[in-house]
Amino acid sequence: MKLISIVAILSILFIIELIYFKIAASFNIIDKPNARSSHQTITLRGGGIIFCLSAIIYFTLYGYQYPYFMVGLLAITAISFIDDVLTLNNKIRLSIHLIAVLLMFYQWGLFDLNWYWIPVALVFVVGTINAYNFMDGINGITGSYSLLAIGTLYFINEKNVLFTSSDFLIIIGLSLIVFNFFNFRKKAKCFAGDVGSVSIAFIIVFLVGQLILKTENFNYILLLLIYGLDAVVTIIFRVLRKENIFKAHRSHFYQYLANEKKCSHLVVSVLYFFVQFVLIS
Repeated sequence: MKLISIVAILSILFIIELIYFKIAASFNIIDKPNARSSHQTITLRGGGIIFCLSAIIYFTLYGYQYPYFMVGLLAITAISFIDDVLTLNNKIRLSIHLIAVLLMFYQWGLFDLNWYWIPVALVFVVGTINAYNFMDGINGITGSYSLLAIGTLYFINEKNVLFTSSDFLIIIGLSLIVFNFFNFRKKAKCFAGDVGSVSIAFIIVFLVGQLILKTENFNYILLLLIYGLDAVVTIIFRVLRKENIFKAHRSHFYQYLANEKKCSHLVVSVLYFFVQFVLIS
């Protein structure tokens, strides 16, 4: 992608995000602190909608690639945004999530493989999306961690094995830069919301799945190791404490650092970024 195209798309994404802020403020789409929160001030919610919108830009400009994935992304983004605003019945939300995931599987060509790959992939995809959603609780963590994942995937695509569109990776990376500009700060201008954490997880899982299917190397799951470890260890400890694992909580290690140890959100986010970077280097 030429530099002028990168600058143009980056500028468009900034404008789109600013327009969304106006809309969110007008319709009171905000995140109010509660007993489970790691922040103390009212903040605009849903800034992560920029991830799906950037994917739409790619889809429109670059020949309508990955149509089934895009339909799934639009569906899971839409239902997550509605859930951010209205709080939907779990059965409705999970049904749309399942349809979106099955569309992703179809885009991968997974139904052409042996049947047992379906439940394996389902556990991986649903687990990762939920882990991303659980981990999105402090300023900077989702944006920085996701930017590292996309940057690593771009490097692999350019230097090791061509498994997807580099232009797609660049545009998603630009949307993460825009989001981080407003979120990776002491007092965030916006939070990703479920619409952001779920959509970027859906995108990254799709890309990692493409890479695994192309190379038949499952080690690439390690690109998401730190998020996965935090989520799994937290679930284990909550089960041992006989807590309801489906109930909202503040038991993640990053929450412990931010809330109990009073570490800066940005310091914790950089720590997660750095540890993941070291592991994949």
